[in-house]
Amino acid sequence: MATQRDYYDVLGVSRNATGAELKKAYRKQALLWHPDRNKSAEAEQKFKDVNEAYEILANAEKKAAYDQYGHAAFTPGGGFDGQNPFAGGYRQGPFTYTYTTQGGQEGEQDFGGFSDPFEIFEQFFGGASPFGRQARVPRYSMTLSFMEAAGGCEKEVVIEGRRRVIKTPAGVDDGSRVRFGDFDVTIDVKPDKTFKRDGADVFVNQEIPLTLAILGGTIEVPTIDGDLKLRIRPGTQPDTMVRLRGKGIKKLHGYGSGDEYVRLKVKIPDRLTRQQKEILEELE
Repeated sequence: MATQRDYYDVLGVSRNATGAELKKAYRKQALLWHPDRNKSAEAEQKFKDVNEAYEILANAEKKAAYDQYGHAAFTPGGGFDGQNPFAGGYRQGPFTYTYTTQGGQEGEQDFGGFSDPFEIFEQFFGGASPFGRQARVPRYSMTLSFMEAAGGCEKEVVIEGRRRVIKTPAGVDDGSRVRFGDFDVTIDVKPDKTFKRDGADVFVNQEIPLTLAILGGTIEVPTIDGDLKLRIRPGTQPDTMVRLRGKGIKKLHGYGSGDEYVRLKVKIPDRLTRQQKEILEELE
């Protein structure tokens, strides 16, 4: 986190400020501290602080989280959205932020989980800096399937009349931005019918017959690496969650992979024969 100052103090507004008041305050502070205009040593950090505050307070959901939990709501490991209903663990705060880079500078720059402050500024002023800032790095979008994003892939695309091979690393997610030389590519990931994703973890609903839940046995469940045999214990209850450690998606900015969680959905027969009813009545 770039700053721990109260976001309302950063913008100079009250906690019940309207949307129009927030915009007015942001415009004033952003113009005051923009590094292209203000050459003081503290200008760049002040400018980032102002944009960070505006990004939170101008969004109703993020503002509500900040009002309730403060800066901790946006700190990795904050976990104020409650426990993960699948894994029993904690998320990293109530929101997920994608990594972005600042155009016009060499290398990549991490904004602590928040958006590029210069991008917010230029969007606020209609897509262009009022100070004649140099043109930003061109940005393109590319759509990937769930499996292409999970495992990484290479795609040939045509950009400005030139054929380019775009190689995406394993683990990119919807909204991820990847730098390729002199341009950026934003990744759009299509939803999958089988797999659902939360960070590096994968979730699957697997239907099993009532007899298997009662007696136990073995089934095959899908993973991103192919089908895997899974042992079902006798007496398995509906909606039991089974964790397959390391069978999730490769972590894009880290080591190892996430986990897969298989929710067992017990299928109840629509119709029973007389003999089946008698057996169940005896079992009861």
